[in-house]
Amino acid sequence: MSEHRQGPVRSEAAKIAILQATAHLFQARGYDHLTMEGIAAEAGVGKQTIYRWWPSKSAVVADCLLGGLLFPDRINIPDTGNLREDLITWLGNIFELLQQPAGEVLMRSLIAAATENADVGLRLHESLGSSSSVTGRLQAAIRLSELHSVAPVEEIGEALVGAVILRALSRLPAHPGVAERLVDAVLAGHSATRATMPPVGAARVLPHS
Repeated sequence: MSEHRQGPVRSEAAKIAILQATAHLFQARGYDHLTMEGIAAEAGVGKQTIYRWWPSKSAVVADCLLGGLLFPDRINIPDTGNLREDLITWLGNIFELLQQPAGEVLMRSLIAAATENADVGLRLHESLGSSSSVTGRLQAAIRLSELHSVAPVEEIGEALVGAVILRALSRLPAHPGVAERLVDAVLAGHSATRATMPPVGAARVLPHS
């Protein structure tokens, strides 16, 4: 194998090692105790190698987020064909995660990373548009006629994620039924039904007495 071939291969291996090390340390220690020195030691690379691709720890964290390395698989949104139940399951899993010390630290650390670096916040927003995200699930629901074609999927997604962030910051307990009430409130007026609904603003025809 030529040196030209080995260089890019080694670089890609180093990038993967850095991202995996960042994700491990992020979950173990939280954002506040994450350092470039610690990442370098965990990944087995020099600190200058990290700075070759990322200007700060928050930038590395952002790439870990987009790479799906920060959150466990169980918080992915299911797709059973029933949007309401899928969103309730998803929120319930997240609220359960937030009740655990490690899960709470993870979420609050990610919020801290976004607060420190605007790029992390932008990447968080961008991640909502992926096929496995809230917005992606809502778009699939429109294709399957679960939601009206004009439903504001981005705003619905932001409202649901905002509720998660608010609960992470306030440490509110997840009482039974809270996921159901949140989903019903956000989806109100946007769910498509088989019944024929009158256009908005149309006069209602009252039955004869």
